Order: sequence, then C-alpha cells, then structure tokens
Amino acid sequence: MNFSFHCQAGCRHTQARAGIFSTPHGLVETPRFMPVGTLANVKTVTPEQLQATGAQMVLANTYHLHLQPGEEIVEKAGGVHRFMGWDGPMLTDSGGFQVFSLSEIRAIAEEGVTFRSPRDGQMIHLTPERSIQIQNALGADVIMAFDECPPYPASWDAVAAATERTYRWLERCVVAHQRPDQALFGIIQGGVYPDLRQQAAKAITAIDLPGYAIGGVSVGEPAELIETIVRGTTPFMPEHKPRYLMGVGTYREMAQAIAAGIDLFDCVIPTRLARHGSALVQGDRWNLKNARFREDFTPLDQECPCYTCQRFTRAYISHLLRAQELLAFTLISIHNITELVRFTQRIREAILHDRFTVEFAHWLRPASG
Repeated sequence: MNFSFHCQAGCRHTQARAGIFSTPHGLVETPRFMPVGTLANVKTVTPEQLQATGAQMVLANTYHLHLQPGEEIVEKAGGVHRFMGWDGPMLTDSGGFQVFSLSEIRAIAEEGVTFRSPRDGQMIHLTPERSIQIQNALGADVIMAFDECPPYPASWDAVAAATERTYRWLERCVVAHQRPDQALFGIIQGGVYPDLRQQAAKAITAIDLPGYAIGGVSVGEPAELIETIVRGTTPFMPEHKPRYLMGVGTYREMAQAIAAGIDLFDCVIPTRLARHGSALVQGDRWNLKNARFREDFTPLDQECPCYTCQRFTRAYISHLLRAQELLAFTLISIHNITELVRFTQRIREAILHDRFTVEFAHWLRPASG
C-alpha cells in the first residue's frame, strides 16, 4: 500500500508547511490535530459526530486495547477501523508512553518491559516485537515503534541510555513488522538534551521509514522547553516525510511546532477537559460550572460551526453539568475537538496563502510576550 507525503506550500518566514499525507484509508491534510480514541473510541463522541468536527485521523492505543478487549477480538472484528466504526485514517501508539506512566509497577530491561496490569494485577511482558504484533493485529494505518520514554527531570546519562535503547528497539520493530499496508513510524527521544535529540534524530531517520515522531515531550517539562526541543530536532528530520509531535495539543505549542515544521499532533486535552466541565474557546479554557454561565444564552463561540455551538447555549451546558447529565460531556467534547481541529485547519489555510506569521503572530510569541 502506498504511503506518501506531499508538501503543497511552505512559509517564507518559518519552516511551516502545508501538505497531504496519503494513507490506505484516505488523505490527511496537514498540519492537523488528531483526536485520541484510547480504547477505540473518542470518549463520549460517536464516529459520525467525530467526523463532523473535521477530524481526519484518529488514534487508538496498543497497551489499552491489549488489556481490553484484547487484539485477537479486534482482529476478528475486521480490525480497529471496523471495530469502532471509523473509516478514516488511524494511528496506534505503541504503548511506550503508557508504560512510562506505570513507573511504580514496571521494570525496564533490554528485552522489554514487565509490568503489573492495573486492571487485574496480571504480570505482562511487552517487548518491541510484541508491541508490533499487537499493532499488526489491530490494523491501524500508522503504527508506532516501541520506545522508552524517559521522565522529566532525568540525568543526561539516564536519558542517553533510554535514547540508545529506543534505537535498538526500533531495529527490532522493523524486523518484526509484517504488514506493508501499515506505516511504521520511528520515535526520536532525547529528553531536554539537544545533543541527544540530534544524535537520536540522525540515527532514527537513517532507517528508511514512512514517517517519524518526536516523543518524550509533555512529560512535565516547561512549555518553553518543548519549543526548544522541537526547533532543535526538526532540522534533522527528512523534509519529504510526515513529522509527528506526540502528546501536544495547546494553541501556542502547536503553532510554534508548526513554525518549526511539524505536521501532526495528538492530545487527550479536548475530551479530558470536557469531562471536567471545561470548554476551549479561542485558546482560553472556560469552566462552565461557573455562576456567570447560568443565564448566558449565547453559544460557546458564535464563530464555531460545531453542532454544540449551532444548537445549544452556555446556560444549557452549564445546567447539564450541574445536573450531572452525561450529555454535557458529549457536547463539550464535540466543541473542544472542533476547536483544535479548526485551529490547525486555519493555520493550514494561512500557510497556503502565505499569511501564517501575520494571522498567527500572537500564538508564535512566547507566552510571556
């Protein structure tokens, strides 16, 4: 199957670019925010509602689907696309980040990672080969190499060891990968150390793969360090392959990463905030439980075309939250996903019309600027 990336236009003043990433399940117009559907569902949102947000590519997670319901069931259902009723492009994370988050109940060795399942206490051994086997069974368009995500803060020596192991694990992932209709992406680690990031980028991209990701950010480091990491890494990534920044989904972080040449993003922010009653409105976060929304009969955002903003008011959503009605989570999730997808869509249009640095100047400045 053919995977390709075509750059349609570039920004004259930054490294930003607008492109098309072709996959077996359709095209992804970049730059693009991708919603996260950890357990083969974007929480509280149906596939039809998700499509209406403008989302083109959706994530699922290897680790979580392995635990429940198991990749065998997903494979018998016809793969993750059919299982969840989504016919667009999909990506599965390798489980590396989830293993990182289980630091208190896991042990890392050269062979792989052993951890105790938080669901039933069963001991699970996850190796690069096993991660790829699971992802081959799940059947997403893009699969990720199994990596070791070092924490923040961590010493140079500790990050160097994790970064070198990530490269060795990638070599094993390449050998284990059996499906030509799935694109395997490598992950560049290196923590906050520029020399390790550059070394990792050169080593990982020396292996010819359909795309590459920057991992190990948004693990506790300050936002300004994320920009430094991205700007220091993207020059060593191929221009003719898609570049994916993992786990990032705020306006400023995405705009600055796009300026550095990043194409794809994912983050759980839109649905996680929704479950806490918070809406994203033009980059701000609103707690809709606040008293000021009780009698506010305007849409969340009058400029937003989403189902929620076209049909419901702030007062109604605030009422649903106070009444603990589950519909509130669906309505806010629809809006929040639309908000982030539209932000990257607007940047794409600005790049195509050579207006990126003018229209998004506010988001390209440091937060304190």
